[in-house]
Amino acid sequence: MTPGRRANLARLLKPRHVAVIGGRDAEVVATECARIGFAGPFWPVNPKRGQIGGHRCFAAVEDLPEAPDAVFLAVPREAAIGTLEKLSAMGAGGVVCYTAGFGETGEDGAAAEARLVAAAGDLALIGPNCYGLINYVDRVALWPFAHGGSCPGRGAAIVTQSGMLSSDFTMSQRSVPFAYMVSAGNQTVLRLEDFVDALAERPEVAAIGLHIEGLKDVEAFARAALKSLRLGKPIVALKTGTSRLGASLTVSHTGSLSGTGELYDALFDRLGIIRVTSPAQLLETVKFLCVAGVPPGRRLAGLTCSGGGATMLADYAERLGLRFTPPCPATAERLRRQLPATATVSNPLDYTTPIWGIPEKTRPVFDTLFGDGHDAAVIVQDYPAPGLDESKVYYRNDTLSFIAAARQQGLAAAVCSTIPENLDAETRGFLVAEGVAPMQGIEECMTAIAAAAWHGERRAEIAADPPPPLIAATAAMGQPRLMDEAAAKALLRARGIAVPKGRTATGAEAAAAAAELGFPVALKMVSARLPHKTEAGAVKLNLPSPEAVTAAVRRMTAAVTAHDPAAVTDCFLVERMAAAPVAELMVSIRRDRQFGLAMTLATGGVLVEVLGDAATLLLPATRGEMARALGRLKVNRLLDGYRGQPAASREALLDMLERLANFAADDANRVIEIEINPLFAGPRDCAVVDVLLHTG
Repeated sequence: MTPGRRANLARLLKPRHVAVIGGRDAEVVATECARIGFAGPFWPVNPKRGQIGGHRCFAAVEDLPEAPDAVFLAVPREAAIGTLEKLSAMGAGGVVCYTAGFGETGEDGAAAEARLVAAAGDLALIGPNCYGLINYVDRVALWPFAHGGSCPGRGAAIVTQSGMLSSDFTMSQRSVPFAYMVSAGNQTVLRLEDFVDALAERPEVAAIGLHIEGLKDVEAFARAALKSLRLGKPIVALKTGTSRLGASLTVSHTGSLSGTGELYDALFDRLGIIRVTSPAQLLETVKFLCVAGVPPGRRLAGLTCSGGGATMLADYAERLGLRFTPPCPATAERLRRQLPATATVSNPLDYTTPIWGIPEKTRPVFDTLFGDGHDAAVIVQDYPAPGLDESKVYYRNDTLSFIAAARQQGLAAAVCSTIPENLDAETRGFLVAEGVAPMQGIEECMTAIAAAAWHGERRAEIAADPPPPLIAATAAMGQPRLMDEAAAKALLRARGIAVPKGRTATGAEAAAAAAELGFPVALKMVSARLPHKTEAGAVKLNLPSPEAVTAAVRRMTAAVTAHDPAAVTDCFLVERMAAAPVAELMVSIRRDRQFGLAMTLATGGVLVEVLGDAATLLLPATRGEMARALGRLKVNRLLDGYRGQPAASREALLDMLERLANFAADDANRVIEIEINPLFAGPRDCAVVDVLLHTG
């Protein structure tokens, strides 16, 4: 983003004056600006109308009193391009281009979009083909439909790549405090990362919610997200369209373990971005972050007036890694004295109906439980429906006791309904004003708290061990070519990466070569047409003698001939059998067109795809990030030593991963994908036992 465009985006986000250019859609924008309460100058431009929304129309943009800070543009495509040229020349700030018919329509539209970009110059252009921008704090709605939502002064900035979804968000009945709503459209000029970069700086923004269909510049997005992290503005992302697109080569296992969704997961984890899987969860999570904040840990105190509610809280907590720590003995004794005899002292605590709605009885109970030391507190309350709310005062009494007790202990707090709609609008608004998150649905609430706690932990980890800049995604190096295993291992050995001791030989020479290396040995046919040797019968292990090697050569040649006659060669790789490892891993590094280099770690062996135990990270990665990825694998328990077995050398394993990452990053090696399966992790060292290497 150029300095001029950055300054213009600031004008667009907080405009002194607004111009609308068009007819019916401009009239709707006039209505929406009036609805939200925009008090600045409002200038319609339409040569055929006398007024729009009660405002006098100007015949042309040249007639405006001055260059407008913000413009809503809703005219046909060619007129839109010409109007942008005029707005840019006169020094306007930013434009919401509602006009469609550009890159989303094909080749002709793409050509028009290029002319649109040229015409825009340094204008801060949202769109085209977008709904626009709502600033809830300064009361500006550059929006072509009726909108909802409100803000108490600070809240969430939501940026979507779907116009209808952004409109749906504004109409949600969840009392999310919105600061901004942006429908980004085609992102021809301003992209997702530009909005993140600018909105993270604004004090009225407490958190950022993103709906992402795709990213155009992963590196720029990463820089903006890390900036937001440093500024204490959590990002919550809903990524749609993550079906596996076959980005990796079909001969490797990587494609089944690390598709597009896993690459986005790796990116979000690297940047401390919370990933959600539904629009409702996005809203609930940003609501908790904006209202209650980021809890300092995972220790929760829970209150219900129902045993069923307490059980549901406990179930979700266990699943999500949250902790309801039991009351200490002194606290438990005080609670027994304060609670009815029918109550069971626990956390979550069912304080039972005999004291429900009686502040002089509930407040001491809440104070006692919260005084035990927690990071957040939640109370389950399903408020009565309007017209059936004679008992609402009792619910409110317990809410007030909860708020006071949580505030006294400085806890991030939430009132949560079991059923999402069982928290009425008046109660939600009251809670937001009190700094307590009104959470709708126990699962949504607990998931949001767990996500917020994870974000806090991840933010601290990233601050202590910042990720290096991503390696730029490069153009394809050429048609992928599979290097035979012997050549691939020779290349790895030359780069200081340990492989088993071995040599190549003809079938007639194989037995002698094995004797020189020492038994037992492994025998493999060398051919670039044999990516998976086991299926072809092209590998034999633990051969104990020259006679066994000679027999294996004969059987192997027959098996490969039956599998694929064109794959048969008279070249064999004879290797000394590696010592039995502590654990087998699969390590893959591939070059993705969008994300650059990505490393996938998995439990190795022939069942790698069946087990599906994998973690993906983007490169370059710190040693700490590689260690975190290993820690997420189930095979991690084997690496630590299991049932009296020795532990693998973590240092040797991390050394190996770093060498492999550096090998793949070196353009001289022209690596498109390298897959090692298995990599033997031993008590003292590691070795690459089998490798597929595609170069370009």
